Amino acid sequence: MSLASAIVVVSFVLVSILLLVVFTRLNTWAIRRRYRPVGGFADVDGVRLHHVHVRAEEPDLPPIVFIHGASANLNDQMASLRAPLEGRAEMLFVDRPGHGWSERGRGDDTQFRQAALIAGLMERLAIERAIVVGHSFGCSVAAAFALAHPERTEGILFLAAATHPWPGGRTSWYYRLTTLPVLGWLFSETVVSLAGTLQMRRATECVFAPNTMPKDYLERAQIPLVLRPAAFRANAADVEGLYRFALDNARRYGEIAAPAVVISGDSDTVVYEEIHSLGLARDIPGAELVWVENLGHKPDWIAPDLANAAIERLGGQPRDLQAMGKQVAARIASDRFSEGCKPTAAPDGEFQGI
Repeated sequence: MSLASAIVVVSFVLVSILLLVVFTRLNTWAIRRRYRPVGGFADVDGVRLHHVHVRAEEPDLPPIVFIHGASANLNDQMASLRAPLEGRAEMLFVDRPGHGWSERGRGDDTQFRQAALIAGLMERLAIERAIVVGHSFGCSVAAAFALAHPERTEGILFLAAATHPWPGGRTSWYYRLTTLPVLGWLFSETVVSLAGTLQMRRATECVFAPNTMPKDYLERAQIPLVLRPAAFRANAADVEGLYRFALDNARRYGEIAAPAVVISGDSDTVVYEEIHSLGLARDIPGAELVWVENLGHKPDWIAPDLANAAIERLGGQPRDLQAMGKQVAARIASDRFSEGCKPTAAPDGEFQGI
């Protein structure tokens, strides 16, 4: 290659990087303006946490704390599960550290640290005990919460859990790349915003598959917030750390004494339901497994009635969750996988992380 050709190639690369940086900055500005904080802020152990605290004057259920999954924020669970429980229970929705509008503090890539911050927020809000509801990655934080703060755990609802070691421990390549020094920072500041914007709808449809993603899901759940570079790096660090947490702590789940319900579909496209959900039902004494045919990774949106019934069950009210699970299965029996969206089937596949 001649010197002139090399200069042209280098110039093209530098201009491309500059354009991607400019797009990222503009897109981040637009996302921040479009998806504003919906709750308040509290400083807990030096970390500013964004949260929504919903009070109830005459509750018939214990307080409920919601812990969202990877690539998400508090709006994901709040948009689907809040309304039916309004007035019936005090509720706390939290942006996990680095997600949504919460700051990313020191060491907040560990489940126990995140659980400690949530427990600290509960203390500030005078919530002594609560039913903890986790989705996907949030289930690992819920498990850490139950292990570290049993005195604050009234019960646990696991939705499409990601809690156990899976074959190979792999995650998606873009998460691994993002956690690399320097190169990962450059990747998140250039490529992620554009690629994520172009791929987000299709990728999220596959998260819901075989069920249909609600048309307004991305807006109501404010999912584009994860495309901000700092949020994406926090998300990648969380997902990359999940396997290590599972290796170190899955054997301890037998110590969880709180009542537990595990809801899982048999057609999850994101995690190994045979490993995570069946593992929780096996490892936690007395845990009830609700196994729903043809349900994917989003029971909180596809079967919110079942999730709320499980919360009521954990709150001491009689509910036949197995019968409800069969009703949900009948309701979604005709749902079909979108083209190119395949369910995970151990031992092949990767944890995608939502």
